[in-house]
Amino acid sequence: MQVIVVAIIFAILGVMLGLLSPLTIPITYARYTAVALLAALDSIFGAFKAYINGTFEPRVFFSGLLTNMTLAAGLTYFGDKLGVDLSIAAIVAFGVRIFNNLGAIRRHYL
Repeated sequence: MQVIVVAIIFAILGVMLGLLSPLTIPITYARYTAVALLAALDSIFGAFKAYINGTFEPRVFFSGLLTNMTLAAGLTYFGDKLGVDLSIAAIVAFGVRIFNNLGAIRRHYL
């Protein structure tokens, strides 16, 4: 339970730092950043679900995080080059996984 509290505190701290940061992302990279953040959220919720189930592995989490973010940004990039909005595929896939993970987490606590 202590790990969950620490994770929540650092998540809140990260959001606050992001909102207060003067750093802005150029509009040309906004789609890539949004899809990469969605992929990161998928990995984070998946890690939390794995932690609840007692199967969390840090190496699996970090490799999945980097792979998901790279794949999502790559799909968006290649879609832009082809003139097709492939970011929708990443948005749908990661969105479904996030909701599935949240559902499993909710069922665990209820």
